[in-house]
Amino acid sequence: MVSLGCAKNQIDGERMLYKLKQDGCQLVGDAALADVVIINTCGFIEEAKQEAIDDILEFAQLKKEGRIKKLIVTGCLAERYKSELIKEIPEADACVGIGSNDKICEIVHQVMDGEQVESYGKKTDLPLTGGRIQTTLPYYSYLKIAEGCSNGCAFCAIPAIRGTFRSVPMEDLIEEASALAADGVTELCVIAQDTTRYGVDLYGEPKLPELLKKLCGIDGLKWIRVLYCYPDRITDELLDVIAEEDKIVKYIDMPIQHISDKVLHDMRRGETGDEIRAVIDRIRTRIPDVILRTTLMVGFPGETEEQFEELSEFVKDTRFDRLGCFAYSAEEGTLAAKMDGQIDEDIKQHRADVIMEQQMMIMAENNERFMDKTLTVLTEGFDRYGECYFGRSSMDAPDIDGKIYFTSSKHLTMGDYVDVRITETMDYDLIGEAVYEPAE
Repeated sequence: MVSLGCAKNQIDGERMLYKLKQDGCQLVGDAALADVVIINTCGFIEEAKQEAIDDILEFAQLKKEGRIKKLIVTGCLAERYKSELIKEIPEADACVGIGSNDKICEIVHQVMDGEQVESYGKKTDLPLTGGRIQTTLPYYSYLKIAEGCSNGCAFCAIPAIRGTFRSVPMEDLIEEASALAADGVTELCVIAQDTTRYGVDLYGEPKLPELLKKLCGIDGLKWIRVLYCYPDRITDELLDVIAEEDKIVKYIDMPIQHISDKVLHDMRRGETGDEIRAVIDRIRTRIPDVILRTTLMVGFPGETEEQFEELSEFVKDTRFDRLGCFAYSAEEGTLAAKMDGQIDEDIKQHRADVIMEQQMMIMAENNERFMDKTLTVLTEGFDRYGECYFGRSSMDAPDIDGKIYFTSSKHLTMGDYVDVRITETMDYDLIGEAVYEPAE
């Protein structure tokens, strides 16, 4: 399986792999050894769609050459384009929407028998629980606490692809997280399209704080990380739980997209610039050492130069610890794609580059405060060229944030936690040396 896109899609892939293994399939990590290749696609924005199509075409060529036998396309791209996809790429033996993930074993048998299969179940049939074959490194994993989204942002195709927001029952999540911890996971990343909405549909009120407290009671977990918090649902109760629970890392990922009231209104984001500023102040007051991450979008239809400058100044003033900025992608079927004032691609990309250049300078300055400080680092591997270990502190989420490179007088393995004194900074990354208490 090749799994593309976000961790939420990756979890869907892990559940399919579990079913296939239970059905007697042998899972291999090398496509050259596989009879069947499953491409679990992303279809969120144009860049992700192109990556998925490129991968499909690459494996279609391997099929033509006889190096693999069958090719199955699953995930968001398959759900979004359905029959259109298999018509455009007839080399695909099956196109499977997310509502048919549970049928993956049957579909594999069908294609191996020579059938071309299209299967598109209801979005709500996507399994929210069940066994998984973990495809992340063994010491960290993701816990998807809800599926779909009901926020209705003008630029986003997720509700059309994934359906409305639906939470996973809390007892199922505790059971899943406990199983992950028993298998050696020490860092758990809590994810959903909007984690702060968790529980509203099942219990009539937000239940993320209660869920986090229960997760903290699971033996073996050392770091619990909360991603994708919407600003208008970050309550004092949630902030207090994050501040008070030792296992919850002081890291909040809060995508805000913009700061201009007009752009936020057009995006259908549900909050004003001043409300966003107030939430940031509240977060930093209640959790003084918090690492605050956000995501911005530039080039939304109608965004003026003045509105972009307002965003740029806001980034300079707010000094986020972590920040990603993306150029708006007009996605068919969304409200924004039909709006007047679509902006030239070069202008959009230039604006994104400006924001990211600003952020690089901010991070370089922010990193100076860690000089000569000691940070706990989760070891991820050894860099043969740099002749040093590398890993992450609690300030850095897997895959999206920076690294810490460090030397150690002791042999370390992946998943070890070690104290590292920071001696240098390098762009987004830090450099240091492991420190050990003298033997008693």
